[in-house]
Amino acid sequence: MKENHHFAFLFLAVLFFLSSPAISSSEKTSRKTYIVCVDGEAKPSVFPTHAHWYETAVAAAEADSFEGDTGWTSGGPLIHTYSSIFQGFSARMTPSAAAALSVAAGVLAILPEQVRHLDTTRSPQFLGLKSSDSSGLLAETDFGSDLVIGVIDTGIWPERRSFSDSGLGSIPAKWRGTCVAGTGFLTSACNRKLIGARYFSGGYEATSGRMNETAELRSARDTDGHGTHTASIAAGRYVYPASTLGYARGVAAGMAPKARLAVYKVCWAAGCFDSDILAAFDAAVADGVNVVSLSVGGVVVPYYLDAIAVGSFAAVEAGIFVSASAGNGGPGGLTVTNVAPWVTTVGAGSMDRSFPADVRLGNGRVLPGVSVYGGPPLRKDLLYPLIYAGSPGEASGGGGEGYSASLCLEGSLSPNTVKGKIVVCDRGVNSRAAKGEVVRKAGGAGMILANGVFDGEGLVADCHVLPGTAVGANAGDEIRKYIASAASPTGTILFRGTRLGVRPAPVVASFSARGPSPQSPEILKPDVIAPGLNILAAWPDGIGPAGIESDHRQTEFNILSGTSMACPHVSGLAALLKAAHPDWSPAAIRSALMTTAYNKDNEGKPMLDEATGNVSGAFDAGTGHVDPRRAMDPGLIYDIAPMDYINFLCNLNYTSENIKSITRRGADCTGAKRAGHAGNLNYPSFSALFAGVAGNGKTRQSTHFLRTVTNVGRGAAVYRAEVSAPAGSKVEVEPLELRFRRTGQKLSFLLRVELEAAEGEGGRLPAGSSAVRGGEIVWNDGQHSVRSPIVVTIQASL
Repeated sequence: MKENHHFAFLFLAVLFFLSSPAISSSEKTSRKTYIVCVDGEAKPSVFPTHAHWYETAVAAAEADSFEGDTGWTSGGPLIHTYSSIFQGFSARMTPSAAAALSVAAGVLAILPEQVRHLDTTRSPQFLGLKSSDSSGLLAETDFGSDLVIGVIDTGIWPERRSFSDSGLGSIPAKWRGTCVAGTGFLTSACNRKLIGARYFSGGYEATSGRMNETAELRSARDTDGHGTHTASIAAGRYVYPASTLGYARGVAAGMAPKARLAVYKVCWAAGCFDSDILAAFDAAVADGVNVVSLSVGGVVVPYYLDAIAVGSFAAVEAGIFVSASAGNGGPGGLTVTNVAPWVTTVGAGSMDRSFPADVRLGNGRVLPGVSVYGGPPLRKDLLYPLIYAGSPGEASGGGGEGYSASLCLEGSLSPNTVKGKIVVCDRGVNSRAAKGEVVRKAGGAGMILANGVFDGEGLVADCHVLPGTAVGANAGDEIRKYIASAASPTGTILFRGTRLGVRPAPVVASFSARGPSPQSPEILKPDVIAPGLNILAAWPDGIGPAGIESDHRQTEFNILSGTSMACPHVSGLAALLKAAHPDWSPAAIRSALMTTAYNKDNEGKPMLDEATGNVSGAFDAGTGHVDPRRAMDPGLIYDIAPMDYINFLCNLNYTSENIKSITRRGADCTGAKRAGHAGNLNYPSFSALFAGVAGNGKTRQSTHFLRTVTNVGRGAAVYRAEVSAPAGSKVEVEPLELRFRRTGQKLSFLLRVELEAAEGEGGRLPAGSSAVRGGEIVWNDGQHSVRSPIVVTIQASL
């Protein structure tokens, strides 16, 4: 009787949680991974641990588990449990079980798992970080030696010189992390530089099955290269000499060369799974990192369904700066990812270094291209036959393969047609380097990779496996027209090595994802841009620089492009700023980076968009390109507390349950909604949205923004507002002068934007169309210029 009573008590304890009908065998095969946030205080006392509670709850949700047929692995239903960023777990469940669990007492939220993908050294000098400068940011912060950067990525190759601990002091006493041993990775691989290493594969294997350990390593060791590359950008040591296949020779260094690294491997062959990413966030917070660097992206969803938004909120609330890549979906609008306002979203720009590899045509025309090809060159005294892979009857093997051939997809090229010739391939579908391998296997002498209209003029230099170069859309069109019109078209590729002092620079990289934010256009995203085009950084053994299986070349460094490369630049800079200003919040650090960013190139002209050649805007570059020297002393900062973010969520009309899934606590939105709108978050930029304006533009609308700035300068100061209003708008600031009596004092101002005219270039804004106009406000005290963009978006009604 005692045992029956105990079972009945346990059964009732889980029934308080939920009740669910038995599931069918067909539904059992449709299990998916869900992330479950719970109220930790709601755990019934009958369960000794939260894990016991979670397991019983999932078992009860899938009621047929009581029949002994769950279909789970021997480890049970749980994949990960979380305790630092929130109380909860991830598990494989049927959709009906997840639905039942979602309404159970004690459950705050259930997030369906997303699979995310990677957003894939002259940059310290380009940013003005010089090791010889005794009064600069590096020297003043001891190169970030007491700070820990957590890199959530594909792991690390610890033997690289970039991760040497030579000359470093002891590990910071506050550090609580560890080095987890695994396949090919001993705990001795860690040192005073690499002070933490963990890996999380539960979510990956729960969905994809047990990993193939002949192709991947069950450890923090990097078998992809991306994580090694990003970690060394953030905090790599000074290494000389450094180069990739002879290109970019010089000194390689990360942004914070003495900062400590902790790596959290979450990305595997099938992608980066949310449940594993959250496990990494959970560990990073518990371990005591100061900065999290996350170069992965995914589909933008509401914040309460976004695992990265949820994990990063907890990290920021713990005082950790979170930097994330904006994504590589540019140059189209509404492509930016990782848009939560508590995350610093980083786009990519170029540097003043390039790797020209120009195309010379038989008619004498020379067209610009780029490449990092380091093998045997083409003969200098010879022009090679030139063909376009997509021409009818040219390179294709027939049988309707013309489209595949134009893209140089696997098996699409005829060796009889290609052998000994330079082949023009269209960009898209397969990787750029893979196209070169297809041409090489078919016997081609070289490859010209031509951008399409969408790619514009943006060029990325790749480590091709044959003589190859990339050209812009205009050059690609000219080359195709030449091939079509010439009786015997010929050409060659001129590899010109490394070129420094390129002008103009920076430009916004074509691939860099653009705003506005699909989730909350009231917050300008991306926040800033940083170097992300053709970046030299550390690279592991066993992976060729082209990143394809057939490439067996070895190199200590590699050149990659992407917002993945831009993100760790900002992560390292944030570590330096945190070292210089230990009392600054993550929002204060972001504010310093944003308000001191520049939007002029090295010719003193407005920064351009690489894709179009036109002047870039705030949706392309955010507030501009980071300037670490100015960010050290920004004058004023726009600070944000966790409660401010909660008010922001209230003004997005999120429910209390939605907010609780992000913040782990309820919210009374009454006061927040009375105070204003989502754009009143104390952000260092202004995004005004006007709807319903069409026709002759005589309808007037206005909105206002409340902001509070903190004086972080040296003592008393008087700042005066300098306003450049967006075209067709009137901007008023009250007061126009801020008088600070002391450091740390906070003063507020109101900025009102009135739309005076909505006309387009034709005299009126067409129905259903939109227009974006930019301006700025600068607070100036004679020593500091605190700049914030003002963006007006007009959406005409249908």
